[in-house]
Amino acid sequence: MSLKAVFIDAGNTLLYEKPSRFEIYAQAARGRGVEITTERMTELMRSAHQALPREIDGGFRYSENWFSKYIERIFHEELGLSSDELPALSAEIFGRFADPETFRLFPGALELLDGLRRRGLAIGIVSNWSQRLPGILAGLGVDLRVDFVLASAIERVEKPEREIFLRACARAGISPAEALHAGDDARKDVEGARAAGLSPVRVVHGGGRVVQGAGFGDDPETGAPRVGSLFELADWIAGQDCQD
Repeated sequence: MSLKAVFIDAGNTLLYEKPSRFEIYAQAARGRGVEITTERMTELMRSAHQALPREIDGGFRYSENWFSKYIERIFHEELGLSSDELPALSAEIFGRFADPETFRLFPGALELLDGLRRRGLAIGIVSNWSQRLPGILAGLGVDLRVDFVLASAIERVEKPEREIFLRACARAGISPAEALHAGDDARKDVEGARAAGLSPVRVVHGGGRVVQGAGFGDDPETGAPRVGSLFELADWIAGQDCQD
């Protein structure tokens, strides 16, 4: 592989929420007198995500219109909160997820990006995320270290669809065979990138890499190379440079 560009997923690959998104929603409910565990809120959020269509009132998934319906389903339809409380609740939740302080970079994130830049590689963030992603990345010091950000709510196309990966390649000015995409999700990141002709790497934080002999091995679920941290991802990419 003649590597010219690296694309990286955002959530659970480059960064994460602290506390988790499930706890943030649970806190919002408790603040309005609804006793709910984080585990129960997790169930409600996942159920709502599966039930809602990709587009609502012209809003693509993760847009503000879409999230307004998502919040309504969870807090009003499932938890019985008055609809009069939804505007303030939505503003609170939107504010939390627009604030870079809600997020943390995984160890090695900035070192990874700086190392890719030194190698002269094009760098893109490709993520299923709201229109707030560019602002979050700016607050975390990522924006000046990458060439572009593709957020699904803005692009109106999402992983694992080929189109979002092809748009990233077009932005980088390279062919899919010259690009690598790293992400945590087996279907959205690994299978999606592979179907678009990119080389995938799965990032499983804390899961360790699969080792065969002295090198990086394959993820048993996808067959793609797997790393357990962004430091290991940087090492894997450096190894590919040495093979070219």
